[in-house]
Amino acid sequence: MKVIAFNGSPHNYGVIQKALSLMASALEKEGIETGIVQAGEDIRGCIDCRKCKELGKCVFDDDLVNRAAEMTAGADGIIIGSPVYYGGIAGNFKCFLDRLFFSGLRLDFKPASALVSCRRSGGINVFHQLNNYFNLAGAVITPSIYWGVVHGNSPEELAEDKEGIFIAENAARNMAWLIKALALGKKEIPLPAATARPRTNFIR
Repeated sequence: MKVIAFNGSPHNYGVIQKALSLMASALEKEGIETGIVQAGEDIRGCIDCRKCKELGKCVFDDDLVNRAAEMTAGADGIIIGSPVYYGGIAGNFKCFLDRLFFSGLRLDFKPASALVSCRRSGGINVFHQLNNYFNLAGAVITPSIYWGVVHGNSPEELAEDKEGIFIAENAARNMAWLIKALALGKKEIPLPAATARPRTNFIR
């Protein structure tokens, strides 16, 4: 069993990386292999060309996005983490997520968890923004005991946010349980049959 975590910070040594590492340790204690991928570097945005609907992948094949889709398809769970930038997802990571999910990524009944870091505020806004990707991809959002937001401007400051660390590690432990429970459940109860959805445009 494996979880893939994407660090949406431009830095691979900051608060998100440290918090993801703590979540990875908690998962690995439960027997779940976890890999952390740096995904917050320079990534071009989606241009709504819709070529992905023909190709089954993003037309821009010279960066991480299509490889990330393959990694995620082979994983049993996914974590995405972003710092707060002006009350929103970090810019490069937003580009990454838009292209990753718009090009057809499905997470049907896979456990998923969002993690946010901020100095002071804006965390809940970004937490909900990240979960929107999961909601539209059919994921099972992993519960914790509070919003998945940690505070600090550095890994050293993060260490002082004892409650934030607990929330993140608790989400990881819950994700491990969900992965195992879903694996057992799928042996006894088949997943719901996929059905085509009607699309309604209000302006034509």
